[in-house]
Amino acid sequence: MKATGLVGERHALTCNGRRVPLHPTGNAGEYVAGVRYRAWQPPSALHPTIGVHTPLVFDLVDTWMSRSLGGCQYHVSHPGGRHHDSFPVNAYEAEGRRLSRFLALGHTPGRVEVRAEERNPNFLFTLDLRRA
Repeated sequence: MKATGLVGERHALTCNGRRVPLHPTGNAGEYVAGVRYRAWQPPSALHPTIGVHTPLVFDLVDTWMSRSLGGCQYHVSHPGGRHHDSFPVNAYEAEGRRLSRFLALGHTPGRVEVRAEERNPNFLFTLDLRRA
């Protein structure tokens, strides 16, 4: 993900209530990070004890005021349960399908406390939701 217009110490980005380790790109107020998560759990798969993390709820938190300024939800498939029977016809339809996975509502309301997270030394700029 990429976030622009942030003040480094004041703003934090969270995913499912956990702080995302943002890394500056060199441009003022621009940061990038990655999120690893489990999208679905088929009947036979590795790691049966790790649950599904979707939908992902992203919040932009003002740490000085301890409030969420806004956010969105990301679903792995269509949030209404729609199933597509065919592949997209062109790039516009594919883009439309991707955009339908994001909802601009559903962020965390009220007071939000953001805790500091220990970073994984192998993946410094990735939040791994599969780890406790």
